[in-house]
Amino acid sequence: MSQTTITDKLYTIRFKCDTISHLTIKEQDVCQSCQGKNCNYFCPADVYEWDPKQKITMIAFENCIECGTCRIACPANNIKWVYPTGGYGISYKMG
Repeated sequence: MSQTTITDKLYTIRFKCDTISHLTIKEQDVCQSCQGKNCNYFCPADVYEWDPKQKITMIAFENCIECGTCRIACPANNIKWVYPTGGYGISYKMG
């Protein structure tokens, strides 16, 4: 039996991607000093990833399922989350 991955689950939704991210890291310095890099783990769609080489948090906003977890889970309140521009964003295929 194969294991379902996040990528497999993301395939069950449609996302009309804007060219401008609706997610922003307010200050990358705050991410550098963050001990646990929590956003790399609390996002159910793996939107955030710490890049140790560049020392920044990368955002794959195209994967965002608009759950809003990052708005409340970042201990430093360092993520700005707004709804995507009208006509863009998530559209669920299965419910």
